[in-house]
Amino acid sequence: QVRLVESGGGSVQSGGSLRLSCSAFVYSFSFYCMAWFRQAPWKEREGVATFDITGSIYYADSVKGRFTISQDNAKNTLYLQMNSLKPEDTAMYYCAATTFACGSLSRSQYNFWGQGTQVTVSS
Repeated sequence: QVRLVESGGGSVQSGGSLRLSCSAFVYSFSFYCMAWFRQAPWKEREGVATFDITGSIYYADSVKGRFTISQDNAKNTLYLQMNSLKPEDTAMYYCAATTFACGSLSRSQYNFWGQGTQVTVSS
C-alpha cells in the first residue's frame, strides 16, 4: 500500500518561487522511484522531473534550469523547488511512484499517484 500526499502549492506572481513536498506513506520509501508530473487544464498530464536508479536526474525541457527535484529518504519525502515561475507553469502538480520504471517521465509507467497540489502563476 502506497499513499502519497502533496503540499506546498499556491498562487504566486511570475518570477516567484514555490517548493512542493510529497510525503510518502510506504513501508520502504527507497524501494520506489519517484517523479513529479503536472496537468494544466485541457492538457495531457506531463512528466516534470524524476531520478533514475543511479540517481541521475531528468527534467522536462520546459523546466530545465528553473526546477530542482530532490528526495530525503530519512523523511520519506520528495521535493520540487520551482524558481522563476511562469504563467505556463500553472497546473495541478502530482507526485508519482513506480516500482519498475525508474527514470521515466511517461505517465503510463507510474502505478501510484497523489491527489495533487495546485500551482497558479499570474503574470
